[in-house]
Amino acid sequence: MTASVKKRLGVLYPIFTTIIISLFILTLSRIGLALWQGERVTDANGWLKIILSGVRIDLATLSYLLILPGLLTCLLAANNIIGKAWLFILRVWIVLGLWFLVYMEAATPSFIMEYDVRPNRLFIEYLIYPKEVFGMLWSGYKLELFLGALISSATLYWGWKLTHHLVTGLTFPRKRWRIVLAMLVVVTGVMGARSSLGHRPLNPAMVAFSTDPLINDLTLNSSYSMVFAAKQMGSEDSALKYYGKMDTSEIVDLVRESTGRDSAEFTSSSVPTMAYHESTYKGKPKNLVILLQESLGARYVGALGGLPLTPNLDSLMQEGWNFNRMYATGTRSVRGIEAVVTGFSPTPSRAVVKLGKSQTNFFTIADLLKDKGYHTQFVYGGESHFDNMKSFFLGNGFTDMQDFPTFDNPTFVGAWGASDEDLYQKAHKQFTKLNAQDQPFFSLVFTSSNHSPYDYPDGRIEPYNAPKQTRENAAKYSDYALGEFFKQAKQSSYWDDTIFVVVADHDSRAYGNQLVPIDHFRIPAVIIGEGITPKQDKRLTSQIDLPPTLLSLIGVSSYNPMIGHDLTKDIDNKKLRVMMQFYKNFAWMDNNNDVVVFQPDKAPQGFYYDEGTTELRDREVPQSMIKMAKANALWGSLAYKENLYRR
Repeated sequence: MTASVKKRLGVLYPIFTTIIISLFILTLSRIGLALWQGERVTDANGWLKIILSGVRIDLATLSYLLILPGLLTCLLAANNIIGKAWLFILRVWIVLGLWFLVYMEAATPSFIMEYDVRPNRLFIEYLIYPKEVFGMLWSGYKLELFLGALISSATLYWGWKLTHHLVTGLTFPRKRWRIVLAMLVVVTGVMGARSSLGHRPLNPAMVAFSTDPLINDLTLNSSYSMVFAAKQMGSEDSALKYYGKMDTSEIVDLVRESTGRDSAEFTSSSVPTMAYHESTYKGKPKNLVILLQESLGARYVGALGGLPLTPNLDSLMQEGWNFNRMYATGTRSVRGIEAVVTGFSPTPSRAVVKLGKSQTNFFTIADLLKDKGYHTQFVYGGESHFDNMKSFFLGNGFTDMQDFPTFDNPTFVGAWGASDEDLYQKAHKQFTKLNAQDQPFFSLVFTSSNHSPYDYPDGRIEPYNAPKQTRENAAKYSDYALGEFFKQAKQSSYWDDTIFVVVADHDSRAYGNQLVPIDHFRIPAVIIGEGITPKQDKRLTSQIDLPPTLLSLIGVSSYNPMIGHDLTKDIDNKKLRVMMQFYKNFAWMDNNNDVVVFQPDKAPQGFYYDEGTTELRDREVPQSMIKMAKANALWGSLAYKENLYRR
């Protein structure tokens, strides 16, 4: 029977067989993932849609993969030197294509466990840093590495044997039929790749049907998901493309209005949000230290109703100015850095730390404070070039990179560098030295122990669970290190002259069946220091509110373009808001927990966020709120594109 099929299909037999085998592999993988996430698939009523739309995505993927070799096979395959050479190339093409499809599916479960979506642009971005990523994988994912190597080797071996069968004993068409057959392949391939008779070809939005991002991703295959992400990265994502148009003047007017300032306070047409921010504290300007905590969502913080992992942070929250309703702007460290260092609102694009046009002449509080005579530094236990941090920092006001190569004999080194204890010891020594020189300083201290694979030294904590290297144990260790630092800091020479803020960059995993899982954006934030009155602040606050607040507390008045609120001052409750970017979705929530969510190419949706159940419930919200939210959703992309966010 196989011989009969091969004879009938002729030179297209290798292409056709590859499609059938690939469809089987991708469908089997999709069914396995759906069974794994069965409860969520059932809740979304998605079984049939995932399978049927999945086949559509797979056919489009295979059309892109095989249209060129299919064309060239029709034209070149023959029993001569050129024909045999092409058939060898075809074998290599098919084997590598099968390997890519299989490898990406094999990598998917681990990626879903970490990010709750299929491999996407995050997968690509991590490939830029092979040293750090391989160290992480070797430390915490040896089984996954072994399985990946085993599956890759098996795919390459059996794929090569398979292709030998596919290209052996083919029948070749006569010359006059080659062009006709080639044209048929091109037409069929283009139709399969587009998978649509509409203006736009198939894209993930066309097969999305659920408010649960993972369920929509299960419809895709991981090769398609990653290649689509790479294509999107080719041109910077823009909210202006995704969320609909609005006149620039209206965007500017509404963003200005959302700050609570009178329009007359804005002083520049070239930097539309530039205004004078007068500090509340009038004494000698103080030092500023931002202790940015890796992956520490509110659900890991006991004082915020989370797990009992952070006794030291819980204590600091009683001693300092604690924000009970603080929300991150995104789900990546660079997004958190963007918020607390620049005060910039989030966009569907990568954080400005990684974008080309923001590597110089982009506003940061480091640049502002450097001009005020501050020593500006970044203290990090890993390599500062990771995620492009070093380039961005050095181009925008930071003058001193205290990263792993500057550490002397750290006591413990994990996959991401020196431990948090070593990090805080380094910071303490730096602060002591700078204070002895009577040098005011701003320091961004970024932890890393609470990052997969959760390396930390033995004997420091009583483990919360087993095995040792769990997210919970790493969070508990990181809190231990934080507590040890503050024991030193309170006895130090710099304590009286320094304002500290402990704040998370983001939660460890933002996932769930909501368009934007708001509960996973809630993070701890507490300001501590001499003269800071202990209080529990129940106002709704965003990471972008921290930079203007901190400048006010250290006594630095300035002209700057930040749109965050200075929380040392009375803010109209109607102006309180948070904004959250969850991949391509943007959420705006007000102080009443009313929410507007924008999705690419879809109408905005209104919700009410129930803090008790953490669910978004449908609710009609005022058009005025939708317009305000949209203007702020568009502002970041507009400001980046037009260079509107600078000093």
